[in-house]
Amino acid sequence: MDNSKKNPVLGILAGGGPLPGQVAKAAKEKGYSVFIVAFQDFADPNVISSWPHKTIRLAAAGQILSALRKNNCKEIVLIGPVKRPSWIDLRPDAEGIKILGKLGKTLFAGDDGLLASLVRIFKEEGFQVKGAHEFLQPEYEGILGNVFPDQQALKDIAKGIKINQALGKLDIGQACIIQNGLVIAVEAMEGTDAMLKRAKECQQIGLGGVLVKQVKPNQERNADMPTIGSQTVYNAYQSGLKGIAFEAEGTLLIQKQEMISIANQKGLFLLSYNPVTFKQKYIDRDN
Repeated sequence: MDNSKKNPVLGILAGGGPLPGQVAKAAKEKGYSVFIVAFQDFADPNVISSWPHKTIRLAAAGQILSALRKNNCKEIVLIGPVKRPSWIDLRPDAEGIKILGKLGKTLFAGDDGLLASLVRIFKEEGFQVKGAHEFLQPEYEGILGNVFPDQQALKDIAKGIKINQALGKLDIGQACIIQNGLVIAVEAMEGTDAMLKRAKECQQIGLGGVLVKQVKPNQERNADMPTIGSQTVYNAYQSGLKGIAFEAEGTLLIQKQEMISIANQKGLFLLSYNPVTFKQKYIDRDN
């Protein structure tokens, strides 16, 4: 038997949440072996414990690169949220200092510039950087579940798409909440779930707002795809929203069936849309 050909090894650089485990499972089903670099204080031990892994500080770039190479990782995926640490908390090793120097001004820029620079540096180090969407299929366009948006919700989604495109060009966030034509909240560094909590106090009672989430115009899709999950749906319900709209083929779903089940039970719609054709498909047809 010829054992010279081994399965390719996918290196997963894991932040928080369940997605690193889902990528690992999907990669294994595609014929990969998996090795996880778990970012200390961010990666969930319950998610990574069943996979070959090593926990390393975020700024210990030398250790990260060494671990990836030692485990024969040619391809890597960056997945899972990581809050940008302060300079005091970074404590980079020697290789980390070199990489921080290469990052330069992008350290102080928005997420898009920083992530694009990180992807470039990993490529320069000889790795092929793949996106999580190459393993976890983003959702196609259409309605998920049994609840459909009303006409006001569709108008709010159309406005939300414009707001997100404007905010995205400034590298501010991936989501906003619209209610009856009013911008209730926009996402910044706090993330979608935190935005939902503060939006509860800003809404007009009884009307029900809409969460609209999409890819930024210049976003690095190999490092930071928009993500929603069952907790997002439940938080949307708790905040008094009537639905969630998200970009088709540009959003990763966590626990999709549970998301749909919660949305059906709580009476929320889930709509996956194409931002380019949304207005023509849902608004102009009725005018």
